[in-house]
Amino acid sequence: MEWRDEGLIIGGRAYGERSRIVEVFTRDHGRHFGMVRGGESRRLRPLLEVGNQADLVWHARIDPQLGTFAIEPTVLRTARLFASRLALHGMNLIAALLRLLPERDPHPALYETLSVLLAHIDAPEIAPILLARFELAFLAEAGFGLDLSACALTGATQELIYVSPKSGRAVSARAGEAWRDRLLVLPPFFLDGRLLLVPSFAEVEAGFSLTGHFLARHFFSGQNEVLPEARAAFLREMDRTYPRGTPEPM
Repeated sequence: MEWRDEGLIIGGRAYGERSRIVEVFTRDHGRHFGMVRGGESRRLRPLLEVGNQADLVWHARIDPQLGTFAIEPTVLRTARLFASRLALHGMNLIAALLRLLPERDPHPALYETLSVLLAHIDAPEIAPILLARFELAFLAEAGFGLDLSACALTGATQELIYVSPKSGRAVSARAGEAWRDRLLVLPPFFLDGRLLLVPSFAEVEAGFSLTGHFLARHFFSGQNEVLPEARAAFLREMDRTYPRGTPEPM
């Protein structure tokens, strides 16, 4: 068995004295593990850090085996990540979320969304917007997508400003007025793919509150389970670095 793909390194651990088991999220083969022979060597170890991207060749005698990776790095991000706490916490959050997906389950659309996010992971004015949208896309890819197309109560497609915390469906301003204290805020940048205006800090915060509610509900609802600490760390850094002020055109 053999395949070729591109992927993002999201984890790894030593295997024996010289090899390393690497966890990647690939475009067409999903989350996948493989052993890199000599991966603990001084030459290869820096290339296998979380956040780096690479062209991959996976080989195994039969499909269920762990298999081995031949890895050719294409993007090295270690320096960028360690130069920005926002980027480092963001990358750790991305890895934590991707590990929730089943192994070997392809998500090419999510990979494309991720590629855009990673290109701006250390930009404080855009990374939080893209990461909130990534969480929204992640929920959809995992089978828990929100229905933001029309009001759940009236079918209206205008003035959608709330989301039901139970159904995950949008609610219009008029229909939701009586229950506004019980509804989640739907920020405009979740609806407008063109992003004509830079969202305010309050809008971005509302976006993370919305996705956080459904992440907690569907993935972290056990007795001792909480949202990843990397998420809280990213939000703290966002609070420190995200530009405040009047929204401006993109």
